Amino acid sequence: MTAYALAHLRKAPIHTDVLEYLERIQATLAPFEGRFIVHGGSVDVLEGDWPGDVVIIEFPDLVTAHSWYHSSVYQEIKPLRTRHLTGEVILVEGIETDHSSSRMAAHLRRADNL
Repeated sequence: MTAYALAHLRKAPIHTDVLEYLERIQATLAPFEGRFIVHGGSVDVLEGDWPGDVVIIEFPDLVTAHSWYHSSVYQEIKPLRTRHLTGEVILVEGIETDHSSSRMAAHLRRADNL
């Protein structure tokens, strides 16, 4: 099942380390079939606060996403980002193409006897 690396990164002044990170990250993704789905761009906040940028990278599955994140090639460049940008990074499993929120609700109702 498809998985995603999602980052919510706070705005910060551009630093040469961050530019180097941007120049090098693509090469770390290729061996893991990772591809950017969202990389910056405007954010239209409809609810709550969202200070910063969004990055979403798609991977074939969660195991591959973890393998990329923990790989030596990514770990080598990660400090270029983390020394200058703060934020949250998560890996999350996607859903099947036939996913239904109403079926999910029915399953949860049964599981919790609601």
